[in-house]
Amino acid sequence: MSDQPKAAFRRVMLKISGEALMGDQGYGLHPPTVERIAREVKSVHDMGVEICMVIGGGNIFRGLQGSAQGMERTTADYMGMLATVMNALAMQSSLEAQGIHTRVISAITMNEVAEPYIRRRAVRHLEKKRVCIFAAGTGNPYFTTDTAATLRANEMSCEAILKGTKVDGVYDKDPVKHTDAKRYDTVSYDDVLAKRLGVMDASAIALARDNNLPIIVFSLDEPGGFKGILAGEGTYTRVQG
Repeated sequence: MSDQPKAAFRRVMLKISGEALMGDQGYGLHPPTVERIAREVKSVHDMGVEICMVIGGGNIFRGLQGSAQGMERTTADYMGMLATVMNALAMQSSLEAQGIHTRVISAITMNEVAEPYIRRRAVRHLEKKRVCIFAAGTGNPYFTTDTAATLRANEMSCEAILKGTKVDGVYDKDPVKHTDAKRYDTVSYDDVLAKRLGVMDASAIALARDNNLPIIVFSLDEPGGFKGILAGEGTYTRVQG
């Protein structure tokens, strides 16, 4: 372990979208992509960092789209929560195949496949260097997995939320559509809200701001990107007060 760089944080929350797990497919899980992300998580775990994870469910079902098509909103949101449990189990399987002890902790009780959320027990898992994947959002409809990630990060006393995306930070406009888009090195919570920069939804940003929890946006598609951030390297945007 001595040749490992010193980590910038002791305990972090990694938030990724469900779409990150589908690779180039248009839907579902792409096992080689899940394995690649699990290897990234292992590389950070090997540095001694305690890791929480929240994974979205948009690769399987998205509550807002369901409600837009006439489904009752709370039902659609609960279906989206179940999708996040499927993703969490896939990630757990991949991490454990690489020798990382992992716990899936669900906000909706389903004792046969996941632990219920008990804060003190989750903290103990982290202290024992187990990766904790928080599934089923907050357990409430109308709240996104971004908000769930921010809530759990605060409850677990994480030092930062690392949001893995397809781009290497926060831009003033969509860098895919605009070649002149400019990346921020740092940006304030209030600017993210005022300029609608789309880092996370407003309730997640407000919850992070109220607890002074930094959000680091980086590219999950960049090999070694997650470890690089923890080693103080790489390209990213830091959202802070």
